[in-house]
Amino acid sequence: MWRQLKRDIEVIFQRDPAARSLLEVILCYPGFHALLLHRIAHFFYCHGMTLLARFISQVNRFLTGIEIHPGAKLGEGVFIDHGMGVVIGETAEVGNNVTLYQGVTLGGTGKEKGKRHPTIGNNVVISAGAKVLGNINIGDNVKIGAGSVVLRDVPANCTVVGVPGKVVVRNGRKIADAEVSEIDLRHDELPDPVAEMLLCLQRQIQRLERRIEELEASKDEHLPVQYADGTKGRVHSV
Repeated sequence: MWRQLKRDIEVIFQRDPAARSLLEVILCYPGFHALLLHRIAHFFYCHGMTLLARFISQVNRFLTGIEIHPGAKLGEGVFIDHGMGVVIGETAEVGNNVTLYQGVTLGGTGKEKGKRHPTIGNNVVISAGAKVLGNINIGDNVKIGAGSVVLRDVPANCTVVGVPGKVVVRNGRKIADAEVSEIDLRHDELPDPVAEMLLCLQRQIQRLERRIEELEASKDEHLPVQYADGTKGRVHSV
């Protein structure tokens, strides 16, 4: 427990440049408070005291604006930045060194029983407002863009953007280093698949225009025409 608390404090200093002192982190960071209360609630939940665990989670929600079901499993080095509106479901599993921004939901998609929430790998960054729904697996070193809705499994070393979320290759560059200090938190630098598609369409139109110009330039100087009375003739270009 104390080792986890120490780790929770360390990652705040590593990932948030606004953190200036230990006292500030302990008193003013709702993400830290939420993790602390969740670990207490999870202890009681695992020992069969579910009502007490749920009560602690409700107090946690009231104090921090972060709702974590006591049954959720959170790894070490989890960082909830700001945190308002974060929701983590009962059967969700979050790996080590994961960063969650405000408004993130790790939720279910229906009333099914059993495992119904996502499993998040290590070194994952989930940006503000993103929704990861259902019993799906998010691989290690994945980045999920702000406002994305992810409904399918995502392999490791990928970036996901859009609604529904789509995997976008970032020029073959992988988020490969597992060190916490090297976790890529630049969730503002994400590719835009819609803009890329529009760019492809624009290039295709330009190719077609060039082809039309080539065809017009290669036409005969004398063009056949059809007159109104059905007779044919030729017109000479001036």
